Amino acid sequence: MGTTLITLIVILVLAVILVASIIGIYNALVRFRNQVDNAWSQIDVQLKRRHDLIPNLVETAKGYMKHERGTLEAVTNARAAAMGAKGVAGAAKAEGALGEALSKFMLVVENYPDLKANTNFLQVQEELTSTENKIAFSRQAYNDQVLFFNNKIQMFPSNIIAGMFVFTKRDFFEIEAPAEREVPKVDFSS
Repeated sequence: MGTTLITLIVILVLAVILVASIIGIYNALVRFRNQVDNAWSQIDVQLKRRHDLIPNLVETAKGYMKHERGTLEAVTNARAAAMGAKGVAGAAKAEGALGEALSKFMLVVENYPDLKANTNFLQVQEELTSTENKIAFSRQAYNDQVLFFNNKIQMFPSNIIAGMFVFTKRDFFEIEAPAEREVPKVDFSS
């Protein structure tokens, strides 16, 4: 009778440890998933701010850039596509295209000294630059959270729990635009 009782207690303790481990791993996976979702929300907030600033930038430039209709339309169309993008991969691709359109727009602005001196334009440009920096920081934070989450769902023993409760790998917010991957060229010769 004594050995049976001890065996039963050992089995019960092991079962409690197993259940507690499963609960702990599950809760950690939920926490990491929520951190990824929160990090994506931070990117989304900054992207909305960017999307809200672009019409002001384009509107200010329209008065000066009468012969650059194609450039202005490209920015507007890229903004619309970025606003309608779905998912991380779609957003990354659309935002890359928007970044390229904005870069081309800023190059064209160089040909208009009056526009470059316009205080409204300069203010919106400064806000956009600040927002771009926040987006870059948010992307980094998001990708860090995705890395933690993806590691957790792929490593033993949490991969077993992740498989049982259908935790799936998340996509990184990667740069799609080739221009953004290029190393900036610095020239001090002038």
